[in-house]
Amino acid sequence: MSNESIILEQQNLSKLNFNLRYISMSKYEGDWPSLPHTHHFTELFYIISGSGMFHIENDIIPVKPNDLVIVNPHVEHTEKTMTHNPMEYIVFGVDGLAFSFHNRKNEENRKNYSHYSYTSSQNRLVDFSQLMLEEFRAKKPGFDIVCQSILQILLVFISRELNLSVISDSTFRISKECALAKRYIDSNYAQNITLDTLAELTHINKYYLAHSFASCIGQSPISYLSSRRLQASMELLANTNHSIAQIASSTGFSSQSYFSQMFKKSVGITPQQYRKQNAKKDSKSSEFVANRPFTNS
Repeated sequence: MSNESIILEQQNLSKLNFNLRYISMSKYEGDWPSLPHTHHFTELFYIISGSGMFHIENDIIPVKPNDLVIVNPHVEHTEKTMTHNPMEYIVFGVDGLAFSFHNRKNEENRKNYSHYSYTSSQNRLVDFSQLMLEEFRAKKPGFDIVCQSILQILLVFISRELNLSVISDSTFRISKECALAKRYIDSNYAQNITLDTLAELTHINKYYLAHSFASCIGQSPISYLSSRRLQASMELLANTNHSIAQIASSTGFSSQSYFSQMFKKSVGITPQQYRKQNAKKDSKSSEFVANRPFTNS
């Protein structure tokens, strides 16, 4: 007679105080307008069928079946779907946790969301999600315990397979004030923005804001502003015929000479050289429509 004993050590996930806020199965049927928005909780999207785009912060991410998109708290995002191939997905809203994404190539421009092709255990994820959805809808006695337990299992599978760390949202790097300052810069980079402007917007001391922003985003507010302006200028250089002077002015640089100087210092080549290397031919873009109603909470 043999006897095998397995001792399970308590993992950090079991110590976190997180809760399932909602779970839903969503599919576009022509009735869901959506705008960029944020939540104070984490959202996880699993694509079941169809195709579309996620607009997250300044990035556009194409998605397909079996893709998993994780958006941390306070990160601006929206989902859009192809009209001829409507996107269907499961979305979880989870209070009290965030994800720490490993192996970022550029820590100076780290992001607070991630996108994965999650094919190895898709059936398990869908089956558990369906069971959780049934419990959530029926609300029989003990349904909350069942949903919480299934959620914990799913988070273990996801973090194990994708090399993620689940952390408490109280230790999450990006604060509400940092997120607000970042969104303001993203939307108004062409304007004259100073540290005083951002301090007035967020109602916190500018020196504390500068320190907090650098800890959250990986750059000082002014350095991030310059990076955002340069990013916008690169898009205009590649996709328009605007003059260098027009691009410099429209992206917030004080002069063409200063723009050219900063561009070469950052990118390594002049704006003219960048345009020559990256100019794109005119092409028709695919039609996308907004995919889900939002709650700006």
